Amino acid sequence: MKYNSKNISLDQIKSPVKNELKEFETHFRDSVKSKVALLDKIMYYIVQKKGKQIRPILVFLCAGASGKINQSSYHAASLVELLHTATLVHDDVVDDSLQRRGFFSINALWKNKIAVLVGDYLLSKGLLLALDNDEFQLLKILSRAVKEMSEGELMQMEKARKLDIEEDIYFDIIKQKTASLLSASCGAGAASTTEDESIIKAFKTFGEQIGIAYQIKDDIFDYGNDFIGKPRGIDIKEKKMTLPLIYALNKSSNGQKRKYINYIKNDSKNKSKVKEIISFVKDSGGLDYAEEKMNHYKKLSLETLYSIPQSEYRDSLEALVHYVTARKH
Repeated sequence: MKYNSKNISLDQIKSPVKNELKEFETHFRDSVKSKVALLDKIMYYIVQKKGKQIRPILVFLCAGASGKINQSSYHAASLVELLHTATLVHDDVVDDSLQRRGFFSINALWKNKIAVLVGDYLLSKGLLLALDNDEFQLLKILSRAVKEMSEGELMQMEKARKLDIEEDIYFDIIKQKTASLLSASCGAGAASTTEDESIIKAFKTFGEQIGIAYQIKDDIFDYGNDFIGKPRGIDIKEKKMTLPLIYALNKSSNGQKRKYINYIKNDSKNKSKVKEIISFVKDSGGLDYAEEKMNHYKKLSLETLYSIPQSEYRDSLEALVHYVTARKH
């Protein structure tokens, strides 16, 4: 099916599973309820501030493309969202971030100690949801993803200290840090409706490929474009070595490389130096290279998807690939 990526909306993509997503919201609200008044208040705040819900959408679409959506599919979606939300709450503490999706983060409103405990609570609720319903395969898939996400985050922190990251290490980091949960979402969705390991494996691969493309798109956003206006430079300020920057440094002379690594190491909060780094990356073709790589993984994800029989669910997954790689924010 041919898509005009500029006109694809998330509502169109969700169409085959809109009823399931609506019911899922009730499942998720029920899964985070607590008898502790403070915790229940925080859970209500989290539920009200939900994002695009890309991961539950992936769960249900992959479930529908693999078989008949059932109760196990709802468990998979809730488990994915519980673990994802737990990692976001903990990430905001680690990054000392005061905002999430334009709203105050949990640690900004209730301080770090409570935020860490909230993240722990969400993680435990996910584990119990799986165990109470004998969803051992789902638990295995998602537990592996959480492990990989933690390793990816720690690897990124380690490399940020030395600023010696190469392209292969960058891909290792984003496979673990970003793509692993999208891969698990797709794999869990498929596993909820089929026992065919080849189909489950195909969806895990698809999720990883679209996850890598998704992260590269985020890297590109940090340098600005016609749609989001001025560059953000947030990754540079946080000393994160993203693909456009890695490419530019690898293509530069030793003198230039030392200069810009020194800027990142010692002057990453200096606006003029950050602006100079952004110009350097753009002039070196870093953004073009990153876009080329993103499109490579987009192509791979579509090739993997086409190995699955055609259905309205697969069509929506195809549309989602175009959506995440053409998004404006």
